[in-house]
Amino acid sequence: MQPILSLRGVSKTYATGHAALKDVSLEIARGEIFALLGPNGAGKTTLISIICGLVTPTAGTIAAGGHDIIRDYRAARSLIGLVPQELTTDAFETVRATVRLSRGLFGKAPAEAHVEKVLRDLSLWEKRDSRIMTLSGGMKRRVMIAKALSHEPQILFLDEPTAGVDVELRRDMWRVIRDLRDNGVTIILTTHYLEEAEEMADRIGVIRNGELILVERKEDLMRTLGRKELALQLAAPLAEIPAALARYPLALSPDGRRLVYTYTGTGDPTSISPFLQDVAAAGIAFTDLDTEQSSLEEIFVRLVRADA
Repeated sequence: MQPILSLRGVSKTYATGHAALKDVSLEIARGEIFALLGPNGAGKTTLISIICGLVTPTAGTIAAGGHDIIRDYRAARSLIGLVPQELTTDAFETVRATVRLSRGLFGKAPAEAHVEKVLRDLSLWEKRDSRIMTLSGGMKRRVMIAKALSHEPQILFLDEPTAGVDVELRRDMWRVIRDLRDNGVTIILTTHYLEEAEEMADRIGVIRNGELILVERKEDLMRTLGRKELALQLAAPLAEIPAALARYPLALSPDGRRLVYTYTGTGDPTSISPFLQDVAAAGIAFTDLDTEQSSLEEIFVRLVRADA
């Protein structure tokens, strides 16, 4: 199936000589939630700005729904909605008028039924006649999403969609994003909340110094790069790790009562069963065990701190 968004060798070098993007290639499938992660200055906003037609690439090609974003700009841009991180709305306008205007800017005929549906889906209907200036920060961010959805895009970019909102509203926004995906909208989001990407994304891309260093399905990323620990509470303290267990990456606590096995999900000797069999064969008894797995945040920190 043809991807909804396709990038080939996209680069951006500014007049100062700064290379903001370096040969980025990526395909995003229709109906997926893709999280683009990276530290500040990594190139996330530049990449989004290029796809949305706000910045011209130095090299490479981009197609949205099969339309080249430069040669067939109007068709490509009509498929894309953008929710920027900054709250940029006319403070004196009402919610409903703001959404209507945004739809009109894309040359779409008035459609009160669609505007009402968008506002209801985003829990904004009761605020439809309120001026933007009277809304809370979370409600203003919902208005930004409503504006981006006003022209019925197939691709929605969310740049830090839950920045500055409380935990309860953040989870409510996650529900909204999932509902959009379920209705056929492809979601590309950037976020500093790694919990957000771990909770929602189908695939994750990591960008560092303008280069896309990794693109993986979330489950594969967690399995491949997620360190796991199995900790055994020993029945009797050990003075040292037995030679029979030397092939395992083990750590013994200072008091000798806790043995920690660090492993991944990528194959021998990473399975727990052989390890526990060898522990029993070495005559080591334990009273309890617990496991812990790296979070996406820990994986992300390791990736962006690694040498380029």
